[in-house]
Amino acid sequence: MSRSAVSPFLLSAGIVILDQVTKAAVSARIPLNSIGAQYFGDLLRLIHVRNEAIAFSIGTGASEPVRIILFILLPILLLGVLAWMILKNSDLTAVQRTACAVILGGGVGNIIDRIFRSGGVVDFIDVKFYGLFGLERWPAFNAADAAIVVGGILLIGTILFHKEPSHE
Repeated sequence: MSRSAVSPFLLSAGIVILDQVTKAAVSARIPLNSIGAQYFGDLLRLIHVRNEAIAFSIGTGASEPVRIILFILLPILLLGVLAWMILKNSDLTAVQRTACAVILGGGVGNIIDRIFRSGGVVDFIDVKFYGLFGLERWPAFNAADAAIVVGGILLIGTILFHKEPSHE
């Protein structure tokens, strides 16, 4: 396997490591359901909460078989497809390949929590949202969530605004 084929997976691995280290630090230092620190008044808080569902607590209260299928097995399948795309899709630009690797790293980080951490995914970044969209605070998130969002925005942006080279 060439260096260019491995590079995206090194980025993914780095994101997984960052995500798991930050979650371990939060779990060790901030009691569950409490605030560990506040910055800029209460604009940014480091907290320790657990999310047994997926983004924005979608699926809270779902039965265990549904949770296993929708929150573990389906995401693992999708992450496998994403890894395959990184390796095999020669139509992806370098930026798109990087965006996919960032999404992959974030996805793996959250899957690790869903499988190995009792109580759900560790979330710890809490941002004041000033009532926008009816939210006083944005739902708590973690490094993996941030990677998925940033990678997704980057991927969508490159798909929407990528110009094919002209063959004149």
